[in-house]
Amino acid sequence: MQTRSSGNTQGIDVSRYQGTIDWAKVKASGMTFVFIKATEGQTYTDPNFQKNVTGALAVGMLVGTYHFFRATSMDGAKAEAAHYATTLQKVGGAKALQLPPVLDYENNPGNLSKAQINTVAKAFLTELQRLTGVKPIIYTGNSFAGNFDTSMSSYDLWIARYSNTRVPDAQPAWKRWTFWQYTDSGKVNGISGNVDMNEFEGSAAELKARYVAAAPKPPEPSEPTHPTNPTEPPKGGEPMTAEEKAAFDALKSQVDKLQARQQMEVPVWAKAAVDAALAYDTKNPLFSIDNGASYDFYRFITVMYRRGLFKK
Repeated sequence: MQTRSSGNTQGIDVSRYQGTIDWAKVKASGMTFVFIKATEGQTYTDPNFQKNVTGALAVGMLVGTYHFFRATSMDGAKAEAAHYATTLQKVGGAKALQLPPVLDYENNPGNLSKAQINTVAKAFLTELQRLTGVKPIIYTGNSFAGNFDTSMSSYDLWIARYSNTRVPDAQPAWKRWTFWQYTDSGKVNGISGNVDMNEFEGSAAELKARYVAAAPKPPEPSEPTHPTNPTEPPKGGEPMTAEEKAAFDALKSQVDKLQARQQMEVPVWAKAAVDAALAYDTKNPLFSIDNGASYDFYRFITVMYRRGLFKK
């Protein structure tokens, strides 16, 4: 496989073992991206998962997550994918992050054959993509990568090989790496102790172009031009005119449709928008989130908030 390059962008991956992280210092040290442990097996969730995602996003890092795989059957693989996808909803879902979710498959506790390894891996990857709408990537070690057949070639590879002199070996499924974890004993400002260091096969701009630009964009409401525009709520606290009431009803109908889909708690990235929308006009609330709302609903409200539509 290819060597490292001085022009490649740098990143880390973390879990609870890194303890409390000063993300501003991590970003200032030159780290562009991070993969954060989310889950393991069918039930375990990393206790620092949400805190790490929130902190990394707040300083402008490109964020992805990973799941440590333990399944030895197709049913087990699908159950693990469901656990991972459900946990990702706590931070807005896979589409709210800049980097794809990751299958971390690096050992063989069930002593599976190569054919079985590929079967359970495909079951997980297919189910995870169905549940999240995002195509995952695969993390594995230099030796374990030889278990994967050419059917895995369509998935980007994040490979571990700790060496200053040897590149990862070419594998049946891959001849190039997309991410290389080249040491587990890195030192980065903002993190006490060692941390895994990673390199993407290109610049920060190329990393964004590969994943971020391809992510679905939030729905864009049209620019407010006059009081009857259905994307502009009536002024908070003031009696509605007939035109404003019509605009409010049209907007509420759109919000209700989005809210009625599969419901989730308010994600961290949408909280400010939701709070502003609820506080805009307490006499005529646009919605209620007592039972949560859908991911698309939160994205829509966030777009409206960023466009200044809830400013009094």
